[in-house]
Amino acid sequence: MPRKTKAPLAPTPQTTAQSLGSLLKSARDIMRKDKGLNGDVDRLPMLTWIMFLKFLDDLEIQREQEAGLATKRFVAAIEAPYRWRDWAGRADGITGDELLAFVNQEECTRPDGSRGAGLFRYLRTLTGSGVTGVADARREVIATVFRGVQNRMVSGYLLRDVINKLNGIHFTSSDELHTLGALYESMLREMRDAAGDSGEFYTPRAVVRLMVTVSDPRLGETLLDPAAGTGGFLVEAYKHLHEQVKTIADRTLLQERSVFGAEPKPLPYLLCQMNLLLHGLDSPQIDPGNSLRFKLSDIGEKDRVDVILTNPPFGGEEEKGIQGNFPEDKQTAETALLFLQLIMRRLHRQPTAAGRPARAAVVVPNGTLFGDGVCARIKAELLKEFNLHTVVRLPNGVFAPYTSIPTNLLFFDRSGPTREVWYYEQALPAGRKNYTKTAPVQFEEFADLIAWWGQRAETERAWKVPAAELLANGGNLDRKNPRAKEDITHLPPEQLAASILEKEQRIAAIMGRIRELLEKKP
Repeated sequence: MPRKTKAPLAPTPQTTAQSLGSLLKSARDIMRKDKGLNGDVDRLPMLTWIMFLKFLDDLEIQREQEAGLATKRFVAAIEAPYRWRDWAGRADGITGDELLAFVNQEECTRPDGSRGAGLFRYLRTLTGSGVTGVADARREVIATVFRGVQNRMVSGYLLRDVINKLNGIHFTSSDELHTLGALYESMLREMRDAAGDSGEFYTPRAVVRLMVTVSDPRLGETLLDPAAGTGGFLVEAYKHLHEQVKTIADRTLLQERSVFGAEPKPLPYLLCQMNLLLHGLDSPQIDPGNSLRFKLSDIGEKDRVDVILTNPPFGGEEEKGIQGNFPEDKQTAETALLFLQLIMRRLHRQPTAAGRPARAAVVVPNGTLFGDGVCARIKAELLKEFNLHTVVRLPNGVFAPYTSIPTNLLFFDRSGPTREVWYYEQALPAGRKNYTKTAPVQFEEFADLIAWWGQRAETERAWKVPAAELLANGGNLDRKNPRAKEDITHLPPEQLAASILEKEQRIAAIMGRIRELLEKKP
């Protein structure tokens, strides 16, 4: 008898990661040969829109099959001959100039031989049919995405090679989706490294995870990032909520009525959509407009949410038209301060479905803590009308090398006015002098903070200050650790300058005394 052999083992996650990583690397290597692309800043958006269309086609095939089994009518978001399977699915499909014409031109000969709109023109002009909410919503997303996308590849043959490579990704496999999501995030980090200043919309994953963990959004609560960037907060929040799903109704709630965002820049908007799709959110609800474009007084209860997690842009300046949407005594060009007012306005006044107060976790630059004038008035409102229960002071360099600005995390809720503010100073790990691109902050470093969060007590890292004391001091939230040595990196600029001058004068006086003693020696 022939000897029985064991069935081959299923690929391990590591093997899958290696094969997918190799596939994506091959696609990027092909792109390096194209004269129209300039570095990863161009290559990643190209990979993203191609994967986006492949993903949508895989998703629509799956949904069509499910509808057939349930004897329900299926309405596609993208119709033939613009579906991936029509023009990209076959390795021997259109290529060269014919492929470029189909993708780029307003009108062309389509893959089925008929004349009509080119791919991008068709996608940019998609509108809802009014027949089905899901397909209509997806069409709006597709149209918005492709209004901000361009095909920068100039070789239709290289483009075909890239498409053939990405055909190897199976978006219907949950294992591959999970692995691809992780690989995609690593590519986002690479793009941040390549983009320099334009990478301002990224937040270190460890900080995002900390903010989601302690805010603990619950299924049934609505969650918003009004400055979503590439979707880091929304992805982490979605994963946190997904762990709470137990039933089909729970899944529907998570998919349709839980996670929301806004991002006005075309590239991060596209990356955000793809990031969320890869992590399992079927129809991301991301507003492509500026969250600050609405008059603050017009934001009512229907516009409010239960949880806000965000890192608003630092140092940006808004035009006069945007500033005019805010109360006259709190108008400013500083983007971060306008977002702070928006966040306060958009939190529900009443407890959430989970019985907890609406709450926010916000990254702010150090200047927000000690700022006066308009900034002080905004902080006074925050202390009087919200419960600013915690300020986490992050060590310098957490956002390095992308910004050297010291940063803090504000945690506040709608449980009533602030009685006292807890401060927690996160220290650098023992032996570390700073963070770098290759050695960033790790989530595990926040273990002590997370343990302290639920059982608060004053320690060498944690202290509290009465709200009345903060208000009496002009709303200055820049309080240093009373048990630590002076950290001049957290001082306001004027105090920092005075501190340096005082030390220099002290040194000069000591050196003068030493000189006198030396001159008196025989």
